[in-house]
Amino acid sequence: MTELPLIGGAAPVAADTPGARKLAGAKIGVVTFPGTLDDRDAVRAVRLAGATPVALWHADTTLGDVDAVIIPGGFSYGDYLRAGAISRFAPLMAKVIDAANSEARLPVLGICNGFQILTESHLLPGSMIKNDHLKFLCRDQVLRVENNTTDWTRDYAPGQEITVPLKNQDGQYIADEKTLDALEAEGRVVFRYVGWNPNGSRRDIAGISNAAGNVVGLMPHPEHAVETGFGPETGTGTEGLGFFTSVLNKIVGDNK
Repeated sequence: MTELPLIGGAAPVAADTPGARKLAGAKIGVVTFPGTLDDRDAVRAVRLAGATPVALWHADTTLGDVDAVIIPGGFSYGDYLRAGAISRFAPLMAKVIDAANSEARLPVLGICNGFQILTESHLLPGSMIKNDHLKFLCRDQVLRVENNTTDWTRDYAPGQEITVPLKNQDGQYIADEKTLDALEAEGRVVFRYVGWNPNGSRRDIAGISNAAGNVVGLMPHPEHAVETGFGPETGTGTEGLGFFTSVLNKIVGDNK
């Protein structure tokens, strides 16, 4: 008997449990570039949420029939030129951009290097530069949920604080004041750093969305906080799982 994890947790349930078959039918693509590090972690997070992960290669020319896409973290192409600058021109990214901007509004999540790629692709505004202290940083980071209406945050409460790992070198989010004001006014700041701004990002911004709410990018790593005993020591250790259950609930809801 095939077993699937229950949505929102790591406990396996039988495939004939009501709703389990529909959850497993949701396909979430995980993109790998040369230098990607966290694709397998993202794949595991997708499985733990209850969906079926689909491996996507940067040189692919089609997304297949995936219901959402995750662009994971790492150092694609060694972060030469600028972080994400080369990956932006990958054949698959043209398909991601078209699908995200289409009437179907494909959900897209960019994590760390994925966030950098989304800004370079102009799916999200602004840019990422070196941390203001000019050092690589790895730590558990508290985030506040500023917008829980996106495809990737609907399972969180507004104002909820979650702890997920952070690891970056080019994590300082910047944009001109007009863009920052627009993001604030339109509710597109999705996450903000709490307690300490680890990289000098403008207005403590840790993550943003596009206007439609289907594209979200953030620097910290929710895929490293999805399983008890393997995530941050503070909180539940699984507070990143809500990203993956959120989009899964959105997909399942749309397909009813």
